[in-house]
Amino acid sequence: MQRKLSTRFRAVIFMLSLAMVAVLYFPIWKIELAAPQYPEGLTLKIAANGLTGDVDIVNGLNHYIGMQTLHTEDFIEFKVLPFIIGGLALLGFVVAVMNNRKLYYAWVALFLLVAIVSMVDFYRWEYNYGHNLNPEAPIRVPGMAYQPPLLGYKQLLNFGAYSIPDIGGWIFIGVGAALVLLSFKFKKGFFLIGGLILGLQSCSSGPAPIKYGQDACDFCKMGFSDKRFGAEIVTKKGKVFKYDDVHCLLAAVKAGGQEIGGIYLLDFTDGQWIKAEESRLLHSTSFHSPMGSDIAAFADSVKMKSFNGESLTWKELYR
Repeated sequence: MQRKLSTRFRAVIFMLSLAMVAVLYFPIWKIELAAPQYPEGLTLKIAANGLTGDVDIVNGLNHYIGMQTLHTEDFIEFKVLPFIIGGLALLGFVVAVMNNRKLYYAWVALFLLVAIVSMVDFYRWEYNYGHNLNPEAPIRVPGMAYQPPLLGYKQLLNFGAYSIPDIGGWIFIGVGAALVLLSFKFKKGFFLIGGLILGLQSCSSGPAPIKYGQDACDFCKMGFSDKRFGAEIVTKKGKVFKYDDVHCLLAAVKAGGQEIGGIYLLDFTDGQWIKAEESRLLHSTSFHSPMGSDIAAFADSVKMKSFNGESLTWKELYR
């Protein structure tokens, strides 16, 4: 089997390695905050070696709600990340010079590993940042957490938070996409297996836990607050849609657009997930569900006997 790389292939690797060097000179990620009192918005930029942007203003806001203040020197990631990115770029140059396909695949695997670990570490930091709150803060909202979104939009009190890649991040993503395409062209099996593994990691065969104070209903966009109520649709591809009331669940089903793999409801008494078709349902105005359906789900009729109301079946409700 031919183990060498073509001249054109090596030239592309060289250019991708140069692009990796450029990542060191641009912000990799940014979190934008929008609120009425800040018409121009606030931006927190994350580079390989530190934080820039409206850090001081964000720290001032953090003080009032009990979040940690942000300082570059507090993060070991900013000390090691420049060396990791620089090392990936250097290894790319070595691959181009050594002209060895096995070394190339090792480089790609390492690149993908760094990307995955970085996102996991970023999520871990966001989680701790949004949950480890000072109990003596001037502003306290019981049950509320302020974890920024990993990617995309999330409402945090009166702020809309957008978390997206910045210039350096888009360069990094572009390099990764190019490496995947090149590797797929020359060795399909390697990346078919890798893609399958990543796909299995991202898909779910069942319901996901509801994060109260963080998650919002995918239909009405209200935050989850009542742990007695909740419903989820899991699509055939494993994507999970969360709803705070049976009313929102049925409205979403009626709207369509989802290949439903399973529907799950929270047990009113213990908060455990049960399949909708196996549930026992009870309607009572005394339940006061978030969106007014006043329908509670139970795993069995024994649990349901403790409450008064109109008994329903899932088939009656779903038809």
